[in-house]
Amino acid sequence: MVPVIGVLALQGDVREHLAAVTACGDVRGVAVRRPSELDAVDALVIPGGESTTMSRLLEVFDLLGPLRDRIGAGMPAYGSCAGMILLAREVLDGRPDQQQLGGLDVVVRRNAFGRQVDSFETDLRFRGLLGDPMRAVFIRAPWVESTGPGVEVLATVPRLTVTGADAGAAAGRVVAVRQGSVIATAFHPELTGDLRVHGLFCDLVKESARAA
Repeated sequence: MVPVIGVLALQGDVREHLAAVTACGDVRGVAVRRPSELDAVDALVIPGGESTTMSRLLEVFDLLGPLRDRIGAGMPAYGSCAGMILLAREVLDGRPDQQQLGGLDVVVRRNAFGRQVDSFETDLRFRGLLGDPMRAVFIRAPWVESTGPGVEVLATVPRLTVTGADAGAAAGRVVAVRQGSVIATAFHPELTGDLRVHGLFCDLVKESARAA
């Protein structure tokens, strides 16, 4: 059986993630908006968007509890930007009523890199990925303030951006993590055409499906 990877389709870069997952091969990508659709997938991608809005929509669409349960039971999940925020154990600078999905023993700071106008690109060394550094696009992105003992740091921000500008307070900040079957990035690999993060996640999903 070909593993089915869902993309949470409430807001954000849904089409881009579906295209990236499909391009990896040997998996099938589908949009997820309802609990019945969540039940039919082997893994889930949580795209970028606006984390507080996505949190409310998870409740409106009756997905919050079922998604928490699936992630808690070991379903592989990948979150980019807002997805990282939702997967974190704790969020700084979020709304008090914002709901978390869990899955990552990390504390993240929402909008840590600043406003939309402060968006930038840089090249990252990403642990476990072969080849050249990965071009990372940060758009009102979070960063990870602290990690628990079971969390693997996959990437941090280098001192200089691709334009040669000093990254300032962002330098050295953690922007990609993995804990078991859950991966998260503060940046948007679905926007650059580099499939390596999605490929890493798809390989994880296929390994999980074979072990089940």
